[in-house]
Amino acid sequence: MTITVGIRAARGAKGAVASAVAATACYLMWSGGRDWASDARAAEPDAFLAGSVESVLALVAGVVLMPVLLWAGMRVMRERGNHLLVVAGTGVWFLLGGHVVEDPVDGVGTVLFLALFAVLGGLLSLVRTPDK
Repeated sequence: MTITVGIRAARGAKGAVASAVAATACYLMWSGGRDWASDARAAEPDAFLAGSVESVLALVAGVVLMPVLLWAGMRVMRERGNHLLVVAGTGVWFLLGGHVVEDPVDGVGTVLFLALFAVLGGLLSLVRTPDK
């Protein structure tokens, strides 16, 4: 195994770890916010748009937090040039995380989707944008 292959494999593993941690944190934030919105709707079932603000805040927190966590996770592991991971990972998370949080997915399905995101993050992290 050459040094380049080992470095790329390490970068992919770091990307997978950063993606797994970010996906778990965003999932917990987003699903907790959705529970908060559901509780707000249950408290005032006759109110117009009850829980809407909470639902929007849950969506924003669950999606906006992802690029920050991906970038910070890779920076903590001393990796640079993660533009594709941050941009594409956020887009994938919006679709995949939205499916896991908004649709009824059981516990095994949730773990599988989060693991899929970690694998995709590891693959996306293999592409390194050059430094200026």
